[in-house]
Amino acid sequence: MKKIIILAAAISGIAVFAQEKKSDTVKANTIEGITLTKQVFKKQSDRFVYDVAASPVAKGNTTFDLLKQTPLLSSTDDKTLKIAGKNNALIYINGRKTNMDAESLVQLLKSTPAENIQKIEVITVPGSEYQVESSDGIINIVMKKKMSDGLNGNMRMSNMQNKYNGSSASLSLNYRKDKLGISGNIFAGENIQAQSYVLRNGTNLISNESVGDINDPNKNLGGYLNFDYQLTDNSNLALTWNSWYNKSNDSTVDLLNTLRNYNTDGSLKSTEQNKSQNREDAHYYNNSLNLNYELKTDSLGSKLNVNAAYLNYRRFQFSDNRTLVSVVPETFTDFSLLRQQITQDIPQVINNFSGTVDYIQKFKNDFTVSLGGNFNKTKTDNDTKNYSYSYNGSGVLIATKTDFNHFIYDESIYGVYLTLEKKFSDQLSGKVGARYEITKSLGTSDNPQNTVAQYQEIERNYNNLLPYLSFNYSINDKNNISYAFSSRMRRPSFWELNPVKNILTQDNYTQNNPFVKSSSTYNQELTYMLKSSYFLILNHSYFKDIITQVPLQREIIRDGVAYRQLAYIRTNFGDKQEMSAMLGMQKTFFKQYLTTNFNIGVQHNINNGTLNTDPTTGQVFDTYINKTKSTSMVIQTNNTIRLDKKKTWFLGVNYFYVDKQQIELGMLKNLMSLDLSIKKNWNDWTFSLNVTDVLKTNIVEIEDYQSSGNYNYVKNDQFRRGMTFSMVYNFGNQKVKKVRDIEGASDAIKSRTR
Repeated sequence: MKKIIILAAAISGIAVFAQEKKSDTVKANTIEGITLTKQVFKKQSDRFVYDVAASPVAKGNTTFDLLKQTPLLSSTDDKTLKIAGKNNALIYINGRKTNMDAESLVQLLKSTPAENIQKIEVITVPGSEYQVESSDGIINIVMKKKMSDGLNGNMRMSNMQNKYNGSSASLSLNYRKDKLGISGNIFAGENIQAQSYVLRNGTNLISNESVGDINDPNKNLGGYLNFDYQLTDNSNLALTWNSWYNKSNDSTVDLLNTLRNYNTDGSLKSTEQNKSQNREDAHYYNNSLNLNYELKTDSLGSKLNVNAAYLNYRRFQFSDNRTLVSVVPETFTDFSLLRQQITQDIPQVINNFSGTVDYIQKFKNDFTVSLGGNFNKTKTDNDTKNYSYSYNGSGVLIATKTDFNHFIYDESIYGVYLTLEKKFSDQLSGKVGARYEITKSLGTSDNPQNTVAQYQEIERNYNNLLPYLSFNYSINDKNNISYAFSSRMRRPSFWELNPVKNILTQDNYTQNNPFVKSSSTYNQELTYMLKSSYFLILNHSYFKDIITQVPLQREIIRDGVAYRQLAYIRTNFGDKQEMSAMLGMQKTFFKQYLTTNFNIGVQHNINNGTLNTDPTTGQVFDTYINKTKSTSMVIQTNNTIRLDKKKTWFLGVNYFYVDKQQIELGMLKNLMSLDLSIKKNWNDWTFSLNVTDVLKTNIVEIEDYQSSGNYNYVKNDQFRRGMTFSMVYNFGNQKVKKVRDIEGASDAIKSRTR
């Protein structure tokens, strides 16, 4: 269900400064809690630093809630985090990428309290030492240091009410004794993700409309276990295991489809209706194991870090899509006569072996050399089976068709990097580096229905040199200026390469593409900061060969009637430029009774893409052109008001507004949301009540008109108005030293699983 309506993923994470898909992008790990009293927001070399060690916004909140209130960060869908000017936000803990798959991120971030966080670092243009793609940014969460032995932990329980009720609970434990540290987390939760859709497409003579609801039940169980042992005073050995299970049975899509034919004078000629019913059962397992060795080589901070990892991802998905018509023609009352049925069995298995070696050498003259390399070997196995059944007007089966495709994708990635960083004076510092990557891939498609080319091979080998440059200049203690340039690439996710067709209605489907090639991104950013409270960010990004979904239409004739077929084709779609300017402020007022951050920005998009052919099937559609320019504005403010002198009651008022802007699917209309919260701290307990999208204004609408006369309209309500009540209890010795958070060698692969 999550991939059948790809529109949801394509538009739910959209914010100004970012138009990329959710789901395949963000990562996270468990975090324990926080206590905050002062806020400092400043620019350091290549990152913004938000000191939350004593801010009232943190205690009792989840990690996700805290990140949403961090300057430069936002979430328009309460599912994905965005950094202003970036496609995606990758989560790091203490400088190490977290070892969790993308789909598990949101549930885990929302289940873990944030009471041990010292500061949050926002790296808008990561250096060559980071394995990131496209214009991704990094959120690095730095934990507090705690030195004594013992056991501590926290429990969290929450209940959420949107269209349906959902609940979750989690337990986190941290134990240290002498040289051994053990930490673990377990999370369980269930909810029903509900959406409603209005889909329209056609011309002035033919119009298709689909209206209906989606209900996607989810049960989640997951967690992690960390073992960290100090071998010597300078070396550590660690083993990390992450696991996540998701079950989504009886997901439903129910749509009423209406076809209208018009005369040339605009009058209605005929109307036809049918219903689409889709039932899906799906579940997936994600397990990863990482072995880490760290050696400190001197007292300046030089160190060697080595990782070896294994990742196994298994997803099983079965769907049954039916087209039903009225028993009595033209009455449109009893839709029980079956006209078409398509069943799909879409399993996916991913195995990955990875290794990384990183060495940092620090010198006494404030000069640092970082170098390293990585290797990834991935195999994805997709054995898709489609069965199509056609019925006549009396509901009698008249034709059966099978479509099998066993698609195997093998990929090897080799990478090396070198970064030089120098602090020339207290005012001036700089960094220069480069990453060189070699990618070798082979996709094989065994399709017995294709007698001409039964076995097809798609081989792609390419090399990329990705330079990086940045400098930071402190004019004085109140003024700071910095500049950064980076070049990155984005490889397609594994599910995007699997050439499977997902059916939504009889005339509406999505098509993935094994021929998708990597895209390139070039980023520039200039930042000015005043008094560690006010900032101006100018950003320019150029995207080449964008990987996206393109809505293609064509006319088809069925039973002597003209219909408009709408296909969302996954492919490379031209180039795009994004230019943005943002003003921001992070301050406290009235003796810290009011804590606020405020951003206002403007972005200019230049799109340049044209497509008329499905590269997988070769089918020709009407030409789709997106060469539109748009300028949009964003406003975001997060405010925490302390209600009493003892710092036990807090009120939160958060608001964002995203102006309309042109994206790949068309013109995205404006979005906004007002969120309120009330929080009570009582001893080791924290009670919170959060109300989201109070005004019910966070509903996605996309509209597109082509010069050919084709139009396309999407309205998607994900029922974001809701209420969540949570309780957090902290127990044990709160000075226990936290186990090291280990970067997994397979982390770079995880964002490309489902």
